[in-house]
Amino acid sequence: MNVAIVGIGIHPFGRHPGVSGLAQGAYAARQALADAGIGWADVECAFGGSMAAGNADTLVSDLGLTGLPFVNVRNGCATGGSALAMADRAIRSGDHDVVLAVGFDKHPPGAFNADPEDSGLGRWYGETGLMLTTQFFGMKIQRYMHDYGISAAALAKVAAKAFRNGARNPHAWRRQALTEEEIAGSPMISHPLTKFMFCSPGEGGVALLLCRGDRARRFTSRPVYLSAVSLKTRRFGSFEVFSPWLAPRRADGPGGPGGPGGPGGPTAEAARAAFETAGLGPKDVDVRQLQDTESGAEIMHMAETGFCKDGEQEALIRAGATEIGGTMPVNTDGGCLANGEPIGASGLRQVYESVLQLRGAAGDRQVPGGPRVAFTHVYGAPGISSCAVLTR
Repeated sequence: MNVAIVGIGIHPFGRHPGVSGLAQGAYAARQALADAGIGWADVECAFGGSMAAGNADTLVSDLGLTGLPFVNVRNGCATGGSALAMADRAIRSGDHDVVLAVGFDKHPPGAFNADPEDSGLGRWYGETGLMLTTQFFGMKIQRYMHDYGISAAALAKVAAKAFRNGARNPHAWRRQALTEEEIAGSPMISHPLTKFMFCSPGEGGVALLLCRGDRARRFTSRPVYLSAVSLKTRRFGSFEVFSPWLAPRRADGPGGPGGPGGPGGPTAEAARAAFETAGLGPKDVDVRQLQDTESGAEIMHMAETGFCKDGEQEALIRAGATEIGGTMPVNTDGGCLANGEPIGASGLRQVYESVLQLRGAAGDRQVPGGPRVAFTHVYGAPGISSCAVLTR
């Protein structure tokens, strides 16, 4: 059974004093319903997530008390991707025909205030400072740069692209382009990553309305099909945020069984599974949205998702391949770097952007040539990855 995305909605990302995270989620849900031309009473089931702004199921108090099953999803930064995966399964199983996936959040300024014991870690881990994800990602990209010859200049180029794309996106938080020099010269946070190479916790909401593929044209003349969505967790030896260790023996080459670029990490496994299910490969993809909580993440995930080999990113970035008009556009809406990361909404934002691109409705950031295949990837602690393949 095919699954189609027939309605999309978004509440702008950023800071919205006086507007709750739940209200931002409800706003996005109403937009998605309007986009599909149906009412809340027509939705048969919903999956939704938030890390810091309340239980998503309480949206029914605002949208309507229709008695539908509404499941709360909480899976780190992969919350949105997990909600999408569950919505997809609810339709493919034959249980429901019309399902909503929604995510929202409202994080306070500053770093995420994570508790190590929530992730099965001792208090010592927080006392060393590694619960600050900035520290972990600085360590991870240092290792990757060493192993594969990636330069600090490439990190600045990734961020500069993100801010250029964000400047074209009316829903982005940061809409001012920055030069590579401004980015590289901003305060150092965790070497080699500077202030403008990191995303920030923020606010926003996204909703997607899914239905059986054979009924999609009842709702829209421009359906986008969810050809595959895959959700994977880490394996033994994986080197992940809030799971910061490596097996004594690093098999499978420099990346190890699950290290940066390693063939067995959750991102690599989720991407392979999604492509296999869709019957497509990385070379078939026209536009990509990859998790970029910091500049290094986008670089590593380019290889982990199969779009290039480890170490090839430097030349691709310098040649402009990842730009909107390049041969392999990445994060056309500015990614997490320009949009910020409201955890519940972030993975669904990638799908929202992909649907716009496949509809040909992305405005100033539209990928030329009429893209037909899109790919999304979201990654969360402690080693959870969700990848999706969308087609038109």
